Amino acid sequence: MNKSFVLSDAGIAAQHLTVTYANHKGIQDISFEVQPGHVLGYLGPNGAGKSTTIRALMGFVQAQQGHCTIGGLDCFQARAAIMAHLGYIPGEIHFPAGMRCDDFLAYQLALRKVRSTDRMQQLMRQFELDGHRKIRQLSKGMKQKLGIICAFMHDPDIYILDEPTSGLDPLMQNVFIDLILEEKKRGKTILMSSHLIEEVEKTSDEVVFIREGKLVGHETMTDLAKKRQRIYQVYTPDYEILLASSFPIQSQLENGVEMKVSMDRLDEWITLLATIHVEGLNVRQESLEDLFLPYYEEGRS
Repeated sequence: MNKSFVLSDAGIAAQHLTVTYANHKGIQDISFEVQPGHVLGYLGPNGAGKSTTIRALMGFVQAQQGHCTIGGLDCFQARAAIMAHLGYIPGEIHFPAGMRCDDFLAYQLALRKVRSTDRMQQLMRQFELDGHRKIRQLSKGMKQKLGIICAFMHDPDIYILDEPTSGLDPLMQNVFIDLILEEKKRGKTILMSSHLIEEVEKTSDEVVFIREGKLVGHETMTDLAKKRQRIYQVYTPDYEILLASSFPIQSQLENGVEMKVSMDRLDEWITLLATIHVEGLNVRQESLEDLFLPYYEEGRS
């Protein structure tokens, strides 16, 4: 790939980043970093400010306060130079409808002065994209595949991905996850905004959660794993004894109760169960979605 200069580093950083619009929406005082070889999952409900953050990182809008950098360069002032090192999937993808897929991809490679089409061909096989089809003939999922290939085929150092698997079927979502994990092994820097908690869970090293333009959660996946508890569904005529206990109640069932139990209280929980008549018992590990659901619910209240 033809790059006009070498980045001083390949990281992404936002420091007290603030971007506001006339309707007062936007983001306020957002700070995070993504280092090479790491994936940051960027989560939040619709309208939280995820896309605004990405627009600032892409240099499409200028911060009113704070700043953001890619490779040590200011995202707004050096946006043209940064693009040579960047792979980007926008939240809404638009392509020239009259072009064939392979012609469009070849045109994009030529713009970037990339001569080899080997990686492009490899990605087309990986995502099962027929290059001879006109873009106007593609479904939403096929257009998403085209967007993925376009973002990855020039082998950039850094990826900014806004809902990258929107419209993909589960099989292709897994193909994409494998691609992200491979790029991560190769030392690439990846920021990924997604509504798919499972996708973030399988790929990310850290998770940032924003709501109403403000950062409300920032956790490493290691720390989140330590916070996970077990959720027990206990079917018993003695459920009132469980309701009166100090264990957190998830929900009351028709013939029992669902409760959350931390690992350090497991012995206490087993002792309590031994005092009642248990007719049925289901257990599951708390998911990443369970941990972040309160952030969504607080925003709706």
